[in-house]
Amino acid sequence: MSTISEPFMLSPAQMAKAAEDAAYGKATSRPLKSFLLGLTGGAFIALGFVFYTTSQVGAASLSWSGGAKVIGGIVFATGLVLVVLTGAELFTSSTLTLTARASGRITWAQLFRNWGVVYVANFGGALTMVALVYLGGVWHNANGAWGGVVLHSALTKVQHTYVEAVTLGILCNLMVCLAVWAAYSGRTTTDKILAVTMPVALFVATGFEHSVANMFMIPLGLLIKDHAGAGFWRGAGLDRADFADLTWSNFLLHNLAPVTLGNIIGGGIMIGVFYWTIFRRHS
Repeated sequence: MSTISEPFMLSPAQMAKAAEDAAYGKATSRPLKSFLLGLTGGAFIALGFVFYTTSQVGAASLSWSGGAKVIGGIVFATGLVLVVLTGAELFTSSTLTLTARASGRITWAQLFRNWGVVYVANFGGALTMVALVYLGGVWHNANGAWGGVVLHSALTKVQHTYVEAVTLGILCNLMVCLAVWAAYSGRTTTDKILAVTMPVALFVATGFEHSVANMFMIPLGLLIKDHAGAGFWRGAGLDRADFADLTWSNFLLHNLAPVTLGNIIGGGIMIGVFYWTIFRRHS
């Protein structure tokens, strides 16, 4: 008796249907469930940045620092891989719920409720990891060079112009949502890991801006800058005065706000609504 085997991967049209169904599920889920999954999403992305930071210690002195950035991007992808495989909620990929709104399956109230709950939860998960990494003294590793990577990364992020921050947020979530969208095509764990890794590596290595990742990296940099003792600054060969621009107001107003806006445009509109229009509008 013959059987018809399932295809190795979904077609683009099937991926669009899967993405819309997933968006509907997220937007209609119980808020408490979304919040708890959002905590894990923020924590997983933070762990990806921990891995990235470790990979970059000493990279600035290497002639192949571009290659080090690529390696950093690949290891950072661990965070999004964990999100995809465990079903965690991540604000940047939750912007794809615009597909379910475009189809009329959810209301604007349901969409914004989901975004708000997940965003706050991601922030809470990221700050939890900030506290654990700080209290664990991880930033002292390599004679303070680990903390130095955090400080330099955080400082760079708050020094973008508003237009730059929005644009880098758009570019980042183009890649993140492409990664998540592509993962819908996979049938196996390996498929999903491969689909996610390289788009994420591209955005990290190039310096695009991810709102949830910044919820970890910049607050950790602020904690180090404001509370590290003189021994840390001597060991790391850094001067606290060089990080004067690293402030909470610059983080919230000149990075997080514009990057979040860019993430919504890049992921929700330029990926979600764009592909929904192509594959779902006339179905």
